[in-house]
Amino acid sequence: MHHMNRIDNGRIEALIASVRELTPGQFSWLERTVQIFHCSHNFRIFNSDLLDEETLENFGDALRIHHGFSAEPFSKDKFEYLLERVISMSDKKAQLAPKGNQGHDITIDGVAVSLKTQANKGIQEEKIWISKFMELGKGSWGEDPEDLKHLLALFIRHMKNYDRIFMLRALRKAPDWLYELVEIPKSLLLKAQNGELVLKSESRQYPKPGYCYVMDGDTELFELYFDGGSERKLQVKKLLKSYCIVHAQWEFTIPGT
Repeated sequence: MHHMNRIDNGRIEALIASVRELTPGQFSWLERTVQIFHCSHNFRIFNSDLLDEETLENFGDALRIHHGFSAEPFSKDKFEYLLERVISMSDKKAQLAPKGNQGHDITIDGVAVSLKTQANKGIQEEKIWISKFMELGKGSWGEDPEDLKHLLALFIRHMKNYDRIFMLRALRKAPDWLYELVEIPKSLLLKAQNGELVLKSESRQYPKPGYCYVMDGDTELFELYFDGGSERKLQVKKLLKSYCIVHAQWEFTIPGT
């Protein structure tokens, strides 16, 4: 344990003393947590200006603790909470936005950031899917192809509310977990301004769903899907990860009980 020399002896003694006071049940929960820290893991940081080695480890250890007690992938609220905690433990400042804020989720050193998670079954490593990028509740939307232009404008306007977008993706699940933190460049999503809008007029849905296909030459970068279902939301589909920035990966094993 290479951090031992940084922990004050008094703190260690105080913890040992308090451990003696635990009930057998409390002791076994603590034991499980400590066992998890000794399981095999591989945390990797790439060219990241967000995380350093210490925040990488702090984030990964919190992921491991979570999965010592849950087989469910990290949800957005846990991601927000944890990112704020580990960044605040470093020398950066982080503050969560108020709940239900329509724009950014967190401010890091004065930079407004939007956070997303992906953990669907059949997740594709090289293609990112954002099942709910934003709500499309307001505005005219029916069966006129022109309506898609208004919806696209909502998408472009939404991105004025933040500077960066980070996504936590669960690529593999229990017992051998693999998470990655990917940054989706705003400049990439803004290419939708020149995308091809197609309204699915034959659909039985109302409002009619539509797509915006975004290309780079012959390569499809991503699709926007204007989902006319009950939620009226915008999805980002088939986004090429090769055009994004991977900041870190956390690979770890959590044994059964």
